[in-house]
Amino acid sequence: MNMLRLMPLLYALAPPGLMLLAALSSFAGWRTPGSHWKQFNVLSAFALLPAAITAALQFFSPHAVWNPLADWLAVGPFGACMALLVQLLAIVIGAFSGRYLDAEQGQSRYIAALAAVLAAVHALLLANHWVVLIVSWSLTGSALQHLLCFYRDRPFAMLAAHKKRIADTLANALLLCAAALAWRTVGSGSFSALWQHLVHENGGSWPLQISAVCLVLAVVLRTALLPVHGWLIQVMESPTPVSALLHAGVVNLGGYVLIRFAPLLDHATAAHWLLVVFGLATALLAGLVVLTRTSVKVRLAWSTVAQMGFMLLECGLGLYAMAALHLVGHSLYKAHAFLSTSTVVGDSRLQAMHGQSPLSKSSLMIAPPLAVSSVALVQLCVPHTAWPWWWSGVLALAWAPLFWVQASPEGDAWAVLRSSVAAWGMAAGLTGIASIAHALPLGIHDAPNEPAGALALAGMVAMYLCLVILQVRPGWLHAWRRWSYAGFYIDEFNTRLALRYWPTRWVPAAANRIDQRTMTRPVVTMTAE
Repeated sequence: MNMLRLMPLLYALAPPGLMLLAALSSFAGWRTPGSHWKQFNVLSAFALLPAAITAALQFFSPHAVWNPLADWLAVGPFGACMALLVQLLAIVIGAFSGRYLDAEQGQSRYIAALAAVLAAVHALLLANHWVVLIVSWSLTGSALQHLLCFYRDRPFAMLAAHKKRIADTLANALLLCAAALAWRTVGSGSFSALWQHLVHENGGSWPLQISAVCLVLAVVLRTALLPVHGWLIQVMESPTPVSALLHAGVVNLGGYVLIRFAPLLDHATAAHWLLVVFGLATALLAGLVVLTRTSVKVRLAWSTVAQMGFMLLECGLGLYAMAALHLVGHSLYKAHAFLSTSTVVGDSRLQAMHGQSPLSKSSLMIAPPLAVSSVALVQLCVPHTAWPWWWSGVLALAWAPLFWVQASPEGDAWAVLRSSVAAWGMAAGLTGIASIAHALPLGIHDAPNEPAGALALAGMVAMYLCLVILQVRPGWLHAWRRWSYAGFYIDEFNTRLALRYWPTRWVPAAANRIDQRTMTRPVVTMTAE
């Protein structure tokens, strides 16, 4: 009987085990790269079935699990859904990588690193102990370094990997501090024991408050929020499927960890405000930078920075269910966006050739009321929705650009009315999906933060006003464009600081010298000291 109840745990352990097997078997030197890719794809497909079974069991039979490793590993409904999502992305990214890297050198090394990243991510999703969390997150970063440095002759890729290594090291140190404080206070490293301690003590003591702050700072470093966002922009030098894996999966892990630690964060006011400040500042500044960039992949990278800021803002506001939905939606969108960048580039070129007419000024003004009406109507129709008033305003301002339309020769009023119907339906559909997802039994409970919500609404109002001014009076923000295009020079300062206190060695030293015979620059490589 116990063996039958143990099966759900074995299903949950199957995906990381199969991905680890794929990583180890890729070192067989006598096999061709094509056979390595076939083996990886087969193991990824096999791992999808137990991941799907685990997710189904969590929703339909959550109490039928006997877990003798409960103090170390936990299978929750949200974690099971995330594991299923990760495995779906693994299949798609693996198939794309096999075609993308055809005839490239080092494919076996790439497969090993890719499979190791996936195995570590699956282990993190199962973590119910500080040791498992820290080890799996560290292994994820270490394996990812090999993917970021796949092209070792690209200096910006090496620089990005170097800065990410520094951020990961600092994040690991902060996680160790958070674990030590919580472990000493609770007397156990198990998360379940921590949740019980918080319930019985009816709040967190000062060591747990500091532990929550250290955890938040570690997540800020891991998710590439400002001012340590530069490495996420510069990893565009790595292969495109690596960018898809990073932006669609790995960088989102910080949001999952915060949702997992919601009981601790709810008792740590300082940690909540740190998330609000870092998240709001990152979302606003990165959103402004996106407006001035022209490269498709760079715009996608900056949008990821903005989305990570918005996701951490949602966690700081106590809206964990919305953050979970945001995490899933962002993962699917960014995987598709990066893997289809060639199509996007072609469409952008065609649009530039045909030109683009200016936006209708009337649509800029009436877009917020239309967006507010769509959010309010869906909230009335869906009984499970109980969002605070300020969050409805934040969502409305975030979706208001959907109602922008281009000026039409037949009249602005008719163009706005005709286009607003489709935009209203899209906004209402997004709100409806968010409302329905909010009611799913994911084991996530919200704890809205009213003062922080008012601050977030004010920030979104300021952001929308900047967008309107940019469309109506672009000359007013002429000086701002130079600063925005440069990312407000935050990464330049951070890079100099990193290279000063953690220097690197460049080979050769005269990297900018041009060979007069070939009129080419020498290849530049970089390794850590």
